[in-house]
Amino acid sequence: MQLYQLTTPEEVDTFLQQFPLGAVFKAGTCHKTMQGFSVLETFLRQHDLPVGIIRVVEWRPASNHVASLSGVVHQSPQFILFKNGQAVFDVDNWDITPEALAPVFEQHVPRLEGEREAISGNVEPYRDLIRRYLNGQLSDAMFQDAYVTLFRDDASLRGKQEFELLSRLFGDPDAYHGGLHQLGEPQSRGDLRARASELLQQLETL
Repeated sequence: MQLYQLTTPEEVDTFLQQFPLGAVFKAGTCHKTMQGFSVLETFLRQHDLPVGIIRVVEWRPASNHVASLSGVVHQSPQFILFKNGQAVFDVDNWDITPEALAPVFEQHVPRLEGEREAISGNVEPYRDLIRRYLNGQLSDAMFQDAYVTLFRDDASLRGKQEFELLSRLFGDPDAYHGGLHQLGEPQSRGDLRARASELLQQLETL
């Protein structure tokens, strides 16, 4: 995939000049970024679109420059499509959905003849945590709290397959914004050890 890190305002300008049709994805610091990018990734595998990635905390001047150029109020995660230097579409946060992106890509972005490989990220922290749980180093409750916290704070750029796998044990961490106690008992979704073991096997194949 055509992914470029945009760390400064000058790199933003160069990117937009180099690619008459391009997009900027602003990445935040939590799993909303992971989920938003996992949706975008399914379209990038099938379409020819360069995307500039801005880590908004680390590269704030670049993020502010995009907001100034586009007139689009900063959010993260955020996807902005540019055509000849002008923003023609933007969407952010939980609104980054297949339903929102499909008509935009259909209208503006050429399709590829084939399909690119999925993006893969580092899942070793999840593998390690599951192994420690299965080895008896963590109780059910300790594992549940540690896993949900790890997932909630994960702002990695992941493909759809990885995101769906990692979501499988406990679902969307935003559902527990009032506190992890809202998760309920660790075994409430079925045999946690069996489900964790199955997930580990799937993560080992990535």
